[in-house]
Amino acid sequence: MKASKPNRTHDEAVIEMLKEDPDFANEYLATALEEVGQAGGQTALLLALRHIAEAQGMKAVAERAGIPRESLYRALGPRGNPTVKTLLAVMNASGLHLSVARKLV
Repeated sequence: MKASKPNRTHDEAVIEMLKEDPDFANEYLATALEEVGQAGGQTALLLALRHIAEAQGMKAVAERAGIPRESLYRALGPRGNPTVKTLLAVMNASGLHLSVARKLV
């Protein structure tokens, strides 16, 4: 394992983990989706997707999604409100897909 930068932010640490283990993106996004109904859950989901896109390269993800890079930054930003079309395009471009399961009560 490569040595970590001593003073990195949480975001930098998560992005580094996603770069080192692309399968971590599955767990990370699945957890964000499970918690989307909680306070701050929608913001956390967008941040998780942004981390995944940053780990893969925002420019590359934007190109694969057919979205201008600046629009991708806005859509996944703190005040972002992407359309379902954009959300699905970014997930697909990141090699992920959305699945649905019945909620256990």
